Amino acid sequence: MPGGQRTPSATQERILAAAVKLFAAKGFDATSVAEVVAEAGVTKGALYHYFTAKEELLYQIYRSLLAEQTAQLARILDAGGDPADMLRAVLVGLVRTTAERVDETAVFVREMSRLGADQMAQYRAERRRYHEAVRALVERAQDSGRFSARVPADTVVLIAMGVVNQLPTWYRPDGPKTPERLGNEIADFVLAALRPTS
Repeated sequence: MPGGQRTPSATQERILAAAVKLFAAKGFDATSVAEVVAEAGVTKGALYHYFTAKEELLYQIYRSLLAEQTAQLARILDAGGDPADMLRAVLVGLVRTTAERVDETAVFVREMSRLGADQMAQYRAERRRYHEAVRALVERAQDSGRFSARVPADTVVLIAMGVVNQLPTWYRPDGPKTPERLGNEIADFVLAALRPTS
């Protein structure tokens, strides 16, 4: 997990779930620590045992998702195999995890400007490491001729990640497409652009 992050305790998860609910309903600025504590059913001391400030709640909401996605990416890359299958697994996994936690992602995207400079720098560094790992997968496949090099690897990653990053603005869990189907359709689109010319 990024930065050696440990699995959150049940109390941390309760606090984070309460923060997501309140930030989604009221916004970050309009939500007080006292309201998060009441919603989570914990003491203020318990909250401050795990989180130094309200901004850290916001940071950890997304960091836990990023940790899950990073661990998933590592498993896919470690397993190896056909680059197209690997990239498909990465994209489907990203869509699925983002869709499953769409409220958390939407809250973070809407409120991330509230992060402090250090937290924003950490977030950007962790996202950059993720993107670089996916880009390296695409570049290796392009260098070996398995993927076309018509579209530079960094552009492929920007497009693919951009689509996933926009999910919280339009995806609805009760919509017509499951995360799995949507992920495979996005993967089909990306892989079509990478198909080698004969």
